[in-house]
Amino acid sequence: MIFDKTGNTTIVYQENISLRKFIENLNSSYKNIKNDHLIINLFSFSQITSNDILEFLQLSNAHRAANKSFVLVTNKVEYDQVPDEICLVPTIREAKDIVEMEEIERDLDL
Repeated sequence: MIFDKTGNTTIVYQENISLRKFIENLNSSYKNIKNDHLIINLFSFSQITSNDILEFLQLSNAHRAANKSFVLVTNKVEYDQVPDEICLVPTIREAKDIVEMEEIERDLDL
């Protein structure tokens, strides 16, 4: 697992492991990144489905409840195929934009 931290945002990349193992590693490393906005880059997975995305729901809900952004990035699943609680975008640039917008909303108490 690779962490790329810039300011208060961390982009998490995975190495060649299974999705299940990636989620396990993410959960075990979470204490080190829990105070950052998280962008989870899923481009390395050649096959990923909407059911796979649901595996991140619990972590996403907990992270967002702590007033932090949690954004998944893949272009293999359409955002309308996952629940509204999960923020899914097709590019890293869009993920960064989401983090910025959510940060502004939090600052304005929206």
